[in-house]
Amino acid sequence: MKIFTKGQNIPSSEITSENEYLSRRKFLKNTAVLAAVSTLAACIPEQKPISIPASSQPVLKDELGNPAASYEEINSFNNYYEFSTGKENIGEFSKNFVTDPWTIDVDGLVNNPFRIGLEDILAKYTREERIYRLRCVERWSMVIPWEGFSLSEILQKAEPKSEAKFVAFQTIFRPEQMPNQTSTYFPWPYLEGLRLDEAMHELTTLATGIYGKPLEAQTGAPIRLVVPWKYGYKSIKSIVRITLTDTQPPTFWNTLAPDEYGFYSNVNPEVSHPRWSQATEQMTGVSGRKDTLLFNGYGEQVADLYQGMDLKTNY
Repeated sequence: MKIFTKGQNIPSSEITSENEYLSRRKFLKNTAVLAAVSTLAACIPEQKPISIPASSQPVLKDELGNPAASYEEINSFNNYYEFSTGKENIGEFSKNFVTDPWTIDVDGLVNNPFRIGLEDILAKYTREERIYRLRCVERWSMVIPWEGFSLSEILQKAEPKSEAKFVAFQTIFRPEQMPNQTSTYFPWPYLEGLRLDEAMHELTTLATGIYGKPLEAQTGAPIRLVVPWKYGYKSIKSIVRITLTDTQPPTFWNTLAPDEYGFYSNVNPEVSHPRWSQATEQMTGVSGRKDTLLFNGYGEQVADLYQGMDLKTNY
């Protein structure tokens, strides 16, 4: 297997030994809101290291030497507001979520609109392991070994028209299985968007798994977006529609709190959230805060997308 990091295919043996890597695989196979924006529980910045019990130590690392979170850590600490505003209980609230069958509609300003089922996605698109850093707007972070492929492959199949400038994404709306979607406070369904050039970038990933296992409900099953240089809420989960458009699409958090969550949402230590600094972060399972990097450390790959833009105004 090859591992994709920083836009390069790097053999897994260069990141961790083959024996360690295969042992990790074997272990994994055998282990079976906002009442008001100012009091948003999920956006209270962490002031101390996040400690999550895990049955094993991670062995994979990103290209900066940061250790990957364990499978258990990734699946037991995440945000998914459709199920709950808490983090640690998403697995319980999502246990009845049905992901088979599943289809995605690709439409809008394209020459070849289509609907594709998950089984066809898994059969037609070659997936690879992509070790990316995830930086939450709440100032916690983790390294995750995703399994997926570049979103550009889906977009190329759709053949975008020349007037297409943006890509809009929509999560499934299924309140009978997603308890928090019954709340009328939130602007359901969850929507996200990217500029077309951002969406076509090789780092922008449609992920179907973690550590070689299919995504679980709480981590965005069966397919989600991963945009590693942006805050985590841009990486929309459980996608059912991808639409190309000529206008900037509305997004969930920007609609709910435009003064706090901009459309671009690039990780930027120099642009503070209105209620806390973004200069540092707490990596899950690691003691001590670390400095946050512009574009989450992926500037070499993506900075040219924003040449000439004021990153503080276009936050």
